[in-house]
Amino acid sequence: MSDPREHRHRAAVLGSPIAHSLSPVLHRAAYAELGLGEWAYDRFEVDEAALPGFLDGLDGTWAGLSLTMPLKRAVIPLLDAVSDTAASVEAVNTVVLTDDGRRFGDNTDIPGIAAALRERGVERVGSAAVLGAGATASSALAALAGICAGEVTVYVRSAARAAEMRAWGERLGVAVTTADFSRAAEALTAPLVVATTPAGATDGLAEAVPSRPGTLFDVLYEPWPTPLAAAWSARGGAVLGGLDLLVHQAVLQVERMTGAPTAPLAAMRAAGEAALAARAGH
Repeated sequence: MSDPREHRHRAAVLGSPIAHSLSPVLHRAAYAELGLGEWAYDRFEVDEAALPGFLDGLDGTWAGLSLTMPLKRAVIPLLDAVSDTAASVEAVNTVVLTDDGRRFGDNTDIPGIAAALRERGVERVGSAAVLGAGATASSALAALAGICAGEVTVYVRSAARAAEMRAWGERLGVAVTTADFSRAAEALTAPLVVATTPAGATDGLAEAVPSRPGTLFDVLYEPWPTPLAAAWSARGGAVLGGLDLLVHQAVLQVERMTGAPTAPLAAMRAAGEAALAARAGH
């Protein structure tokens, strides 16, 4: 961890658990590429109960925070203002700390998903499927609102989750239908499939990948590739992974926190790939 006495500007990722986070690798790579030698980026294990005290203890050297589970909703009452993007899904993954001491919440997951898809040439689809119904699924729906011309089918495990996702669709202006997760193999024929489920949840779908698949965005990055992603790629489909999302949302965080006009996407991705390769080697 960095010595705060050495730096004029500080940022960090907060969450619980947090030890696995790649955010320090990505942000530090950006600082190095941008020549921001006075910037430090660390990680802190912080849960919902500890969050108010942590925020109150920050001094004027702090510029921003990245937030992961379980803090994305818990932080909202502690902020001075929230962007429309973050408000649309009631989730903040980025806090910018201003010079006058204000806390501004934003969500870079939603534009990060859209930017990652755009990088792979996916700018418009006729329909899409989402596997799962957590916070990432609602962010995916928000991103799909801008690129999906037709219906989004969300595959969930309970009636309560189904109702929740239909409500998100109505709020976000997306035509959402829901289906039970036992029918998830049907999702794989959609031109765009976004898998937001935990590790292992889609492994059984690998054998159901069609002969000519469209695009799969699997938000996991470790272990990688998932069996579904590997099968998808083997059949010639385009595959995006969790590192694509992580890098694109981190690019936006770096720009918001540092004021840099453009964060170094390639350097950040290379650092993330190297870190994941090192973990796999161990």
